[in-house]
Amino acid sequence: MSNLPTSSSQAPREQKPKSKSRNGNNLSSEPICVGLDIGTTKVSMVIARIQENKTFEIIGVSSVPSAGLRKGVVINIDATVDAIRRAREEAELMAGIAVQTVWAGVAGSHIRSFNSRGMVAIKNREVNNDDIRRVLEAAQAVALPEDRKLLHALPQNFTVDSQDGIRDPIGMSGVRLEAGVHLASGAIMSLHNITKCAERAGLHVSGLAMESLASAEACLSQDEKDLGVAVVDMGGGTCDIIIYVNGSVVHTAVLPVGGTHLTHDISVGLRTPASAAEEIKKKYGCAMTSLIDGNETIEVPSVGGRNPRTLSRATLTEVIEPRIEETLHLINNEILKSGYHDLIGSGIVLTGGACLLEGVIELGEFIFETPVRRGIPLNTAGLTEVVRSPAFTTGVGLVKYGSENAIKAKKLRPNTMVEKLKTRVSDFLDGAF
Repeated sequence: MSNLPTSSSQAPREQKPKSKSRNGNNLSSEPICVGLDIGTTKVSMVIARIQENKTFEIIGVSSVPSAGLRKGVVINIDATVDAIRRAREEAELMAGIAVQTVWAGVAGSHIRSFNSRGMVAIKNREVNNDDIRRVLEAAQAVALPEDRKLLHALPQNFTVDSQDGIRDPIGMSGVRLEAGVHLASGAIMSLHNITKCAERAGLHVSGLAMESLASAEACLSQDEKDLGVAVVDMGGGTCDIIIYVNGSVVHTAVLPVGGTHLTHDISVGLRTPASAAEEIKKKYGCAMTSLIDGNETIEVPSVGGRNPRTLSRATLTEVIEPRIEETLHLINNEILKSGYHDLIGSGIVLTGGACLLEGVIELGEFIFETPVRRGIPLNTAGLTEVVRSPAFTTGVGLVKYGSENAIKAKKLRPNTMVEKLKTRVSDFLDGAF
């Protein structure tokens, strides 16, 4: 039920590729869905063709460096817009089509979430789509500060009269329908800046989605959601946490720590430029000293025009290990604080670019005391090998979330005038006889 549409999201306009691509090849008329991951260190775009069986084929992918965000929040409009434009150009060139609309991901410590409940009377003694829509609206009727906007309303379970724990109440008979919903909100100005950057780059934003939710949609199986699982998207500026229990979202959180903090530690600890520290982290970084050869050495560029130095790889790991250990402890504390630690039978899934560091999974299993795996996009077609990395999990998840949201938005749309008239006539006849 976690993929049902939210009150604040609008159904995306289907964008269909033109009859011919830029290289002259014929393209099908199947709709296109695009995910735009605007991260702290990079902007990536994933273009997918939605097929008739509701699966999607990845046809375009891009990833470009960005310096326009800090901890998931836009701090430089021009730099962010430039990165989005470059990502768009690269993805369009690969896919051979022009992109107009996207689903964008949002992160940052400004995101807040909590659980809520709503209750309505069942009009026709049998639950229909209109009743589902009304009870979700009732659960969303909470007072939010003026500077905040509802981002997601994720259904958890339903209760018909005294029967609880229902996932799909359609067709059930009763007089009262209740719903538990997980609500997530974000700062209006932060959300507006994300949308503004995309629009200045020539894109229409069909909807916004939490990056943790998108990542979970891409890398989790339904069995893991049912058994209970925590997904941690370890990005450049934040760690986004989402917990599923019994197939539904029960907790989300954002921690203001990420890969950029680790890069800064390496830069300071080894006295090397930040750009060199990033490359050293990706190429030689390891989260556990016990996993490396103590005799291995690396070359470290110096600052101020000094000659490069040769250091032991163990020295690098001694800088990395404390920061990664601290980050994983912060994640573990958040999961413990949520109260759902004992209900995540599937363990923890780490995704995002920062989890690519060698030894993170092993150190995570030691700290979390539960099974840990690295999350990559599942069930994709097309450019599967290109996106088969935790760095593209959010982008692929935005494609999946956007396409499913469009389908379910149609199912839960308000009744038409004809449908409302039929309902009133039925109510009148029930009362008369």
